[in-house]
Amino acid sequence: MSASALKMINPNSDVARRGQALQLNITAAIGLQDVLKSNLGPRGTIKMLVDGAGAIKLTKDGKVLLSEMQIQHPTAAMIAKAATAQDEITGDGTTSIVLLVGELLKQAERYISEGLHPRVITEGYDLAKKEALKFLEEFKTNQTEIDRELLVSVARTSLRTKVHRALADTLTEAVVDAVLAIRHEGEPIDLHMVEIMKMQHRSETESRLIRGLVLDHGARHPDMPKRVKDAFVLTLNVSLEYEKSEINSGFFYSTPEQRDKLVESERKHVDDKVRRLVEFKNEVCSGENANRGFVIINQKGIDPLSLDMLAKNGIFALRRAKRRNMERLQLCCGGIAQNSVDDLTPDVLGYAGNVYEQVLGEDKYTFVEDVQDPYSVTILIKGPNPHTLAQINDAVRDGLRAVKNAVEDQAVVAGGGAFQVALAQHLTQNFKKEVKGRAKMGVQAFADAMMVIPKVLAQNAGFDAQDVVVALQDEQMEGHVVGVDLKTGDTMDPKLEGVWDNYRVHRHMIHSCSVIASNLLLVDEIMRAGRTSLKGPQLGE
Repeated sequence: MSASALKMINPNSDVARRGQALQLNITAAIGLQDVLKSNLGPRGTIKMLVDGAGAIKLTKDGKVLLSEMQIQHPTAAMIAKAATAQDEITGDGTTSIVLLVGELLKQAERYISEGLHPRVITEGYDLAKKEALKFLEEFKTNQTEIDRELLVSVARTSLRTKVHRALADTLTEAVVDAVLAIRHEGEPIDLHMVEIMKMQHRSETESRLIRGLVLDHGARHPDMPKRVKDAFVLTLNVSLEYEKSEINSGFFYSTPEQRDKLVESERKHVDDKVRRLVEFKNEVCSGENANRGFVIINQKGIDPLSLDMLAKNGIFALRRAKRRNMERLQLCCGGIAQNSVDDLTPDVLGYAGNVYEQVLGEDKYTFVEDVQDPYSVTILIKGPNPHTLAQINDAVRDGLRAVKNAVEDQAVVAGGGAFQVALAQHLTQNFKKEVKGRAKMGVQAFADAMMVIPKVLAQNAGFDAQDVVVALQDEQMEGHVVGVDLKTGDTMDPKLEGVWDNYRVHRHMIHSCSVIASNLLLVDEIMRAGRTSLKGPQLGE
C-alpha cells in the first residue's frame, strides 16, 4: 500500500519491499564482511589501496580501509561509519565490528527464512547484548595496579594486528614508555603530548622513542652551532623581526642622513629585544655556568639580522615552532614560555643535556634530548618510503590508544577469541534457559555469531575453522579460558601467553554490533525518493 502511495506522490521513486529490503541489507553486510575478513588478527593479510592520483597505501587497519574505500551501497556505508566511530572512541575493534554485524545478519537470515519475524530476533539480540555486557564485567581481569609488563602485552596484541611481527615488537616498548612518561597520577592522559615525527630514512625497525622533543626544522643561520651540550632552553613567543606598521603611513625625507636615521629607528625596536636576550644569556652563562649552551625556541619569526646577532653570541635559535610544540617543550625541558623579553629571570629557563641538528637531504630536524624529567616525549618513526611511514603512523596511534585504555580502565580482557568463545558458551548453556518464548532463537543466533571471531582468526592463520572451533568448545566445557594459538592451530591460555585486549573495546563492540544489526533487520522498505533537485521542470522544456 505504502509503495503504491509513494509511486503516486513521486513516480520516479525506487522502492524495495519487505523481503527484498532485508535481503539487500544482509547482502551488503556480508559483502563488507568478506572484504575485511582476511585482515583480522596478527596473521591477517594486507590490502593495497590506490587512489585516483596513483598514490599507494598498504594497510590492514580496518579504520583506514573503511574510511579510504569508496563505498556506494547505503547499508554498507552505514556499517562502515559505525565501525569507524568505534575507532575514534576506543582506537581499535573496527574489523571485528564489521565481522560481527555481518555474522549477526547472516545468522538472523537462517531463522527469518524459516518464517520467524525479524522483531523476535531483535528482541533476542537485545536480551543477549545485555547479558553479554554483564558477562563481560565478570570475565574481565581487574588490575588496580597495572604494571609495565601487562601494558607491553596489551600494546603487543594491538600492534601485531597492524604491522609485521618484528616491527610490532620494536614499537611496543616505545609506545608503552611514551604513555608512562606523560602519565600524571589522577589526571587524564593527553596523547597529544606524544609527538609522532616521521623521517624517511633507513629501515622501519629503527623507529624509537626519544625522551625529549624532535622539531621538524633547524636553525636558519649557517654560523649557528650545530650541537649544544648542557643547554639552557628559553621558550619564547616574541616577534624578533621588523614588522610593517598596521596603518598605511608614508615617510618623506629630504637628505640621506634622514633616511639612515629612519631605517635605524625602524630596526631599533627589534634590536633592543635581541640585545636584551644577549645580555640575559651573558648574565646566565657566567661564572660556573660559563661553558653551558643557550638555546632559544621562538613561536614567532626571527629575521636574518637578528639571527646574525644571536649567532655571533653563540646562541642556537629556532624560529616558527608549532604552537603545540611550545606546550610540549615546557613539559619536556621545564621552564616557562615568555611573551616578552622584559624582566627575564633564570627561573623561566628549561634544561636540555643535548640539542643537535640532523640534516636529511633538504630537511632539517632538531633533537632536544637528555632532559631531566620529561612529561612529553617523541616517537620517531623511520621508514624507507612514504607508505611504510603512513602504515607505522596508524599503528602507533592505535598502540598508544590501547595502552591509554588499559591504564584508564584498570582492567583487561583475555584475547585470541577467548571472550567470544566463553560468551557463546555462557549464552547457549546458561542464559538461553532463562529466556522465555521465541526470543530464545535470537539469543542462539547471537551466540553463534560471536564465534565468527575465533573462526576467522583460525582461517587467516591457515587452519581449518571447524577443527579449531570444536577444540575451543571442548576445552571451554572443562572450565578453562581458551583462545586460538595462531602458531599451531591448537588452543592456548591467553593469560599465560600474554594476549590481552582492551575492556572498553569489547564493551563498545558488543553494544554497537547488536544495535546496528537490529536496526538493519527492522528495515522492511528501502525508498530512494529523495529530491534530486529543488528546481522543478523549467518552462519550455
